Amino acid sequence: MRTGCGRGAEAVNMTGAEILVRMLAEQNVTHVFGIPGGAVIPLYDALYDAPFVHLLMRHEQAAVHAADGYARVSGRPGVCICTSGPGFTNSVTGLATAFADSVPLVLVCGQVATSLIGADAFQEADVFGGSLAVVKHSFMIRDLSEIAETVRSAFGIAVAGRPGPVLVEFPVNLQRESGSFVQDAGPSVGLHEPAAPRYGQDFAGCLRLLEAAERPVILAGGGVVLSNAADALLSCAEKLQAPVATTLMGKGSFPESCALALGMAGMHGTPQANLALSEADVILAIGARFSDRTTGAVAAFGRRAKIIHIDIDAAEMGKVVAPHAALVADAGRALRELTDGLGKANRPSWEARVRELREHPFNSRCEGESFRPREIIERIRNAFGDAVPVVADVGQNQMWTALHWKAERPRTFLTSGGLGTMGYALPAAIGASFANALSPVACIAGDGGFLMNAQELETCVRYAVPVRIFVLNNGCLGMVRQWQELFWNGRCSQTVTGTPCDFVRLAEAFGIPGFSCSSLRALDAALSDVVFRHGPVLVECRIAQKENVFPMVPAGRALEDFLSGAPGA
Repeated sequence: MRTGCGRGAEAVNMTGAEILVRMLAEQNVTHVFGIPGGAVIPLYDALYDAPFVHLLMRHEQAAVHAADGYARVSGRPGVCICTSGPGFTNSVTGLATAFADSVPLVLVCGQVATSLIGADAFQEADVFGGSLAVVKHSFMIRDLSEIAETVRSAFGIAVAGRPGPVLVEFPVNLQRESGSFVQDAGPSVGLHEPAAPRYGQDFAGCLRLLEAAERPVILAGGGVVLSNAADALLSCAEKLQAPVATTLMGKGSFPESCALALGMAGMHGTPQANLALSEADVILAIGARFSDRTTGAVAAFGRRAKIIHIDIDAAEMGKVVAPHAALVADAGRALRELTDGLGKANRPSWEARVRELREHPFNSRCEGESFRPREIIERIRNAFGDAVPVVADVGQNQMWTALHWKAERPRTFLTSGGLGTMGYALPAAIGASFANALSPVACIAGDGGFLMNAQELETCVRYAVPVRIFVLNNGCLGMVRQWQELFWNGRCSQTVTGTPCDFVRLAEAFGIPGFSCSSLRALDAALSDVVFRHGPVLVECRIAQKENVFPMVPAGRALEDFLSGAPGA
């Protein structure tokens, strides 16, 4: 990092808050999400004249989720601001969500005056200590001279290597304090430059395994999206003639209309993805961390295969699955160099087997006017096309969307993967829309998760955010209810209480047009209106409470041991 003064730069007298705003502008920040409070009043005064936009959210958790959605769509760090005490503690869930999914964020958090830290002052919390488990790095500003370098470092750390959230703790007295400031003429921090792969002997070993493979499968994770490596992945798959399964976070890294696409793997993965991984003799896992939701029983994962693991984070190597060859490398760079080293493949018997796997009954279509999650998701997807991002909440709605929303492009499928944060979708959809110049975003949520951050409907109205909200209302906490039904003798404790909420009237109370549907015909009529609406719209889809998500791999079972449910489920 540069710390010297640029030539010709003149010293100016500025407050700490003004310096921080100046440094955010230097990083080419365009949008900031937050809520003011006592410990950030000087900062918000400086934001009054900021050259970028501040978006007022209605909860700090939602502010961080909005910055998260902005980052996932734009590929740049999301920025958010909160006050001290409950402002910080409310933000922790958002930070943990971003940390689990490797999303670059910078959170500026107010703090009580430095003279009061440790005195249990009003709205004091241990911001630094309380954040360490859910961020990539935490900074404590203790002098005006530290502000510029801290901001530059925060943005650099957020995007370097494996991305993640960074916190900057900013005491209120330093926000008010004035001092001489000379802005360094250093360049702003942009997207990271891919690090050179650390090959050792493994690069040659990877090529040997891939060249000798008879049944290769590629498992693409979120790292492919983060490194903008979708094109490199497609080129590698085509040259290797290997089918591609994705993790939940990897959706969008490979076009799901491609003949080589297997869809999502894992607990609720497609039969073709799970069976192909189970039958593979070589698995090339790229940008994936072998989550338990992806592998099923770890001891049984890829038991017939030699595993190649490529990830930018060395800590992931051997953490869950012991690879036969490993590269610590940026996904895009590694894929391009592997592709260059591979010969053209021809595996007709494996291609025939993969086509056979696609004939599983799960892939057959329902007949008639069935108003079930698959048909609902497909109708919504067809109405919006492949360019509109979709943000899925957590629970059954998330898995139905992951299974049936065909993602063709990276950064168009957003969800909370590692942490599984209910209430994520609506605020993240707001951030995603701002990342695309207030273009439409589809938001799919269950009734339970939607109500966890429903206050952000007000934010949607205030900024006329064109979020198209689809609430799959089954009157229960569906995923937990499904587990209780299948594995806990049907003892549905606190999951099927129903809800008295009238979602259409709730939307209309905020000034949002609302529709309620119980049939595909009604949904089609609503979609014909929703697509062209200005601002937010809410569509409630009333589905049966007993709908389950299938396929499903029970906990502790191998990927091939899935419950498939009824055809077309």
